[in-house]
Amino acid sequence: MTLKNRLMIATTAMAAMLSLTGGAFAQTPATTAKPAPAAKTAAAKTTKHTATKPDAKPAPTAAEIADAKAKGMVWVNLNSKVYHKDGKFYGATKSGQFMSEADAQKAGYKAAKPTMAKKTTTKPAAAKKS
Repeated sequence: MTLKNRLMIATTAMAAMLSLTGGAFAQTPATTAKPAPAAKTAAAKTTKHTATKPDAKPAPTAAEIADAKAKGMVWVNLNSKVYHKDGKFYGATKSGQFMSEADAQKAGYKAAKPTMAKKTTTKPAAAKKS
């Protein structure tokens, strides 16, 4: 008989003894099992989450973005330390806020590099042979 077979038989025998005795051989009785931790309320989770991420804010609405543009505000990306005056990232990055351009520069934010427009190249017309 191999060692693997002997271990399988011994394990099966121990399991049978434990089930017959109601777990009397177990280290901790089943009646003194620790209760499951109480579920946290949604408010407690939200408070904890926002406390660890102070820059987590809801995305600005279209009205807020239009109002900020009208006031001459810039959108500051708090993660990349770059501010946007307009463009596709204005009011769209996950972590950001509106502020004046002067305040953004005082806080150490840099202006975003302008996006490069696609160059439209036109090929010169081929000269017709006559």
